[in-house]
Amino acid sequence: MQDIYEQIHELEGIPGMSKHEQFVQGIINTINAKLLSRGDALPSVNKLINELGFARETIAKGYKELVERGIVTSQNRKGFFVSTYDTGQQLKVALLLFAFDTFQETFYKTFRENIGENIQLDVFFHHNNIEVFESIVSSIKGRYGMYVVAPIPHPKTAEILKVLPMDKFLMIDRYEPLAAECSYIVQEFGESSYKVFSALTETIRRFDEMIFYYRPATDTPIEILKAFKRFVKDNKIKGVIKTAYQPGTVTKGKVYYTINNTELWAILKDCVEKNLTPGKDVGLLSHNDDIVKEIICNGITTYSTDFKLMAEKAADFVLNREKIQEVIPTTLIRRKSL
Repeated sequence: MQDIYEQIHELEGIPGMSKHEQFVQGIINTINAKLLSRGDALPSVNKLINELGFARETIAKGYKELVERGIVTSQNRKGFFVSTYDTGQQLKVALLLFAFDTFQETFYKTFRENIGENIQLDVFFHHNNIEVFESIVSSIKGRYGMYVVAPIPHPKTAEILKVLPMDKFLMIDRYEPLAAECSYIVQEFGESSYKVFSALTETIRRFDEMIFYYRPATDTPIEILKAFKRFVKDNKIKGVIKTAYQPGTVTKGKVYYTINNTELWAILKDCVEKNLTPGKDVGLLSHNDDIVKEIICNGITTYSTDFKLMAEKAADFVLNREKIQEVIPTTLIRRKSL
């Protein structure tokens, strides 16, 4: 412990350095000098007050900054501990996503690139499971300087998220109302889906019916289901809703719309085996664009938000902490399949 006090005392009298800066830099200097190892306990707030004569608020603020930067970890009722030798990192960020699907991977890679090397990024996945979501949020609260979260549409979500500091919180991907106002960068599902369906109306009419595979209790937004129902009713199109695609059932004269990529690949496989040409014999529409859909079977028609742009804006929020509330537009990308 004496080494820590000495490192902090050595910074006394440096022009322009506040006691807060002196405390933080003193801890960092102690780690850099190899006088502390990862996992070592740090002095309690009371011990530091007695030894340094600093105000409680100054020491608490200093520890808070060190925790947010990921240099120090706080363990409930046990105290503070050294968590890394990498004292150059400026911030520790928790990123909570649905799963590592293609578009989530696009978001992650762009976000990771744009926040820079000096920020520690820890990624978690909740897989649209509210119990897993709650467990992760409970485990990360108070341990990070920023929280970037893709929420679950669930009655418990707002209550779960209220434990996170809203000034360090960013909601991404989809919007869920919270008790407190927060920053968000999201996509919209209802009206954008209706507009896409409407733009494809004349093409869809060339087929006998349109089948939408909607899986309840998954991350598929219910807003899309409502938009589909409204579209087929308004345009007097025969619309069918099924919970899952059954391999081998693809039929000429139908439009297939699925959000699930595994389902899309199964439909395409069956098209090949039955010698059915997408765009001519059957229509195919997919949600969330990626490079595979651009090139496979002469191109799959999709509609998607720009996850790269969403990630760039999220990274900017983390770096600058300026409040943002933005809905990223959804774009129809027409290809040969519809």
